[in-house]
Amino acid sequence: MGRVSGKVALVTGGASGIGRGCAEVLAAEGAIVVVTDVQVPMGLEVVDGIKAAGGQAVFREQNVTSEDVWRDTIAAVDEQFGRLDILVNNAGIGIGGPITEMTLEDWRKQQAINVEGVFLGTKHALPLMRRGGGGSIINISSLAGLNGAPNLAAYCATKGAVRLFSKAVALECAGLRDGVRVNSVHPGIIETPIWDGISATTAAMGTGANRIDLDAVSAMATPLGVKGFPADIANGVLYLASDESRYVTGTELVIDGGMHAR
Repeated sequence: MGRVSGKVALVTGGASGIGRGCAEVLAAEGAIVVVTDVQVPMGLEVVDGIKAAGGQAVFREQNVTSEDVWRDTIAAVDEQFGRLDILVNNAGIGIGGPITEMTLEDWRKQQAINVEGVFLGTKHALPLMRRGGGGSIINISSLAGLNGAPNLAAYCATKGAVRLFSKAVALECAGLRDGVRVNSVHPGIIETPIWDGISATTAAMGTGANRIDLDAVSAMATPLGVKGFPADIANGVLYLASDESRYVTGTELVIDGGMHAR
């Protein structure tokens, strides 16, 4: 216990799925967690749950595609806590389907949230982190940021961008000796609401169902034969957020039940 005690963490997309798991685990290990999301009632529920369990958390409504909102969010963290030690750029969406049927509007929407949101978060969090002597930026990519997948070309493009963006910023920070580490996390098949947005990939995955059966897909595609849960990703994020990973930057942590090994 207490692996991130005294640290202030900001988790985007923290109202559900992996973001919620990260917020809960970081709070349980002693961090003060700022949970942000566009889903206000669900975000407030997460904060209430953290407080009920004895943790510390606050909620802020945030659209990660807005630079003005990012400025306001970081300014509020600075005013309330005076520092930021951990940033988990988690907010993201998944829009599947054949590339010839992908609309430019959907392409841009996915790029804006999955890539521009990570860029804006990193850009505006760095000065506050540097002022406090350093920190850890953890960008949630995907196995789709390492491997191609049919009917997920647009999604793969965003997650691949997050991976290389993380490496480049890690080197930039290392060159400045600013104490900030930057890494990406690559989940495999995890039980989260994002699968509802990529149900168009069902046929490509061979399930024959209107909604993806994650248990069936995991049994077929994952060496371990089972799906993962948000806590599995959150535990990896906790390691990267803690001082245990002080010598880790510019790399990717793959948590996928062995899929990438194939």
